[in-house]
Amino acid sequence: MTLNRRKFLKTSLGSAVVAGVSATTLSACCEKEKKEEKCCSTSCCSNAELKLSFQEGIAPGENLHEKFDFMEAHGVVGFEPWGGGLQDRVKEIQQALSGRNIQVSAICAGFKGFILSEKPEVRKECMDTMKEIIAAAGELGSVGVIIVPAFNAQLPVLPHTMETRDFLCEQFTEMGTFAAQHGTTVIFEPLARNEAFYLRQVADAASICRDINHPGVRCMGDFWHMTWEETSDMGAFLSAGDYLQHVHIASRKRRSMPGEDGEADNYVNGFKGLKMLGYNKYVSFECGCQGDRSVVVPEALRLLRTQWEEA
Repeated sequence: MTLNRRKFLKTSLGSAVVAGVSATTLSACCEKEKKEEKCCSTSCCSNAELKLSFQEGIAPGENLHEKFDFMEAHGVVGFEPWGGGLQDRVKEIQQALSGRNIQVSAICAGFKGFILSEKPEVRKECMDTMKEIIAAAGELGSVGVIIVPAFNAQLPVLPHTMETRDFLCEQFTEMGTFAAQHGTTVIFEPLARNEAFYLRQVADAASICRDINHPGVRCMGDFWHMTWEETSDMGAFLSAGDYLQHVHIASRKRRSMPGEDGEADNYVNGFKGLKMLGYNKYVSFECGCQGDRSVVVPEALRLLRTQWEEA
C-alpha cells in the first residue's frame, strides 16, 4: 500500500484535535465530579440530620422517666419501644414523653406468627397482631413498625419463589394500607443470612417496596446485618432511596455498643450515603453493652457524632 503523506498528516491532525477536545471534555467532567462530590458533603445534603434513638434497654435507669432523663441530657431524641403488648402501654409512654424533646421513632417488631408461614392460621395471627401494633404506633406518632417476613427458625415456610414474592406484596399492600390509615408505615428489615433467609440486603427490601408502591410500606438498614451482607454501606443506603425509613446501629463484631469493637466500628461510609439521601429520620441503637452503660453509652454517642461530621 502506498502511503499518502498529505492524507496521513490530515488524519493525524484531526486525531490530535479530537484528542485535545476529549482531554478538555474529560478534564471538565472530572472537575464537575469533584464539585458534585464536594456538594454531596455540604450544601446539597443540608436536609440530612443525625437523629439518634434508643431502644428501651439502652439507656441506664430503673424506669422510663430515668431513662428519658438520661436520653435528654445526652441529646437523644428518639425512643424505639418493643411492639409486644404496645397497645397496653400507649398512655404510659405518652405520659412519660409529655413535655420532653423525645419522640417515638420506630416500633421494634413484637408481632406473633409470621407472614410467610405455610399455615393460614399462623399468617392470620401475624396480620392481626401487626395491625394491633400498627394502630398503637399511630397513636404514638411512630415512623413505622419493623417486621421480618420470616426468621430461619420459623417453619414450615413458603418456598423462596416468585409466587411467594407476589404473595408477600399482596399481604403488605393490605398491611401498608392499614398503616397509612393510622398515619404510620410498616418497615421491612433485612437480616444477615444466619438469622433470616428471605431478605438479606437493603436493595432486596427496597425492590419489594418499589413493587408494592405504597406510601405505607418502607424499608430500613441495620449496620450490624449490613456488616455481613453488604459490600458497601453507602451503596446499600443509596439503593433504598426514598424508601429508607429507619436505621439500626451496633458495634460491628459483637453487636455491642458502637465503639466497643474499636477500629472496626466505622460508620463513615454509611453516613455519607445517608447524607447524600438527605436522611433526617432516626438512627437507633439496637445492641448490647460490655461495660458500664453510664460511661459506654455517652462514648458511643460521641463516636457517632464525630463520624457523622467526618462524613
